[in-house]
Amino acid sequence: MSLALRELFALVKDLRQRVEAAELSMQPNDTSLMFFIRTAAELRMEVVDFYCGVLASHERQYLASIKRLCLESGLPIGYIGANALLQGTAAENREQIADAKSQVDAAAFLGAPLVRVFCATVPESNADGEPLWPTMIEGYREIADYAATHGVSIGLQNHPSTGDEMLRIRSDVDRANFALLMDTGQWVGAPGAPPKGESDPSVDYYAYMEQTIPFTTYVRCKFYEVESGTEEWLDYDRIADIIRRSGFNGCISIVYEGQREDTVEQVRLAAAQLRALLT
Repeated sequence: MSLALRELFALVKDLRQRVEAAELSMQPNDTSLMFFIRTAAELRMEVVDFYCGVLASHERQYLASIKRLCLESGLPIGYIGANALLQGTAAENREQIADAKSQVDAAAFLGAPLVRVFCATVPESNADGEPLWPTMIEGYREIADYAATHGVSIGLQNHPSTGDEMLRIRSDVDRANFALLMDTGQWVGAPGAPPKGESDPSVDYYAYMEQTIPFTTYVRCKFYEVESGTEEWLDYDRIADIIRRSGFNGCISIVYEGQREDTVEQVRLAAAQLRALLT
């Protein structure tokens, strides 16, 4: 089976810290998704989540088979990742909003409590040359309002952003079911953001984590080079301290985005490092 894996698998910290499993780039077919779920179960993970593109369809019988496999594997579904960024043309934004609503429908059926949407550094105008901020906020509100009618929340993921941008968006959207999904590697100045592999020494992106952790429902811990057993691009001693001091009691993703082919082994190494730091 051919898989384009950058797996996110999950681990657990007693009853207080749950580390969830997410999937970034599997081939969009049911065989790959089912393989991913079974692999997560074999690795004794606690939760799975996946990008919407791996769902072969939203047909109820198909979604029910995924839901049933997760149940049989002891793996709740943490969230569905949508593509919504809302910085394009008006037509592009309408397509993204419609897609996000479709993922809300799937999440509600699957029993996933959260749908992920994106945020990036916000330019002054959109692709139509119109002021971007007001239409972006209205789009997020529309998605959140729709999700609320289905008992689903929306998580805003930095990709890349600053802490100030994330907090301002959250404040302006002003919906109870709209929270933050923190990506440790996708802050402005962080090594996971363009240009990948380079950190900006003038930016304290760990301070962005401090800013946003009180409003965060999920943390996605990115790993890029962990072959030694310790992540080299990000300081997880420092990140774990931020998580612990905040009292965060939600899900924490392990997201491997490195170049090594033995991706499952890299996830094992990442999980071992987080377990040591968070238990």
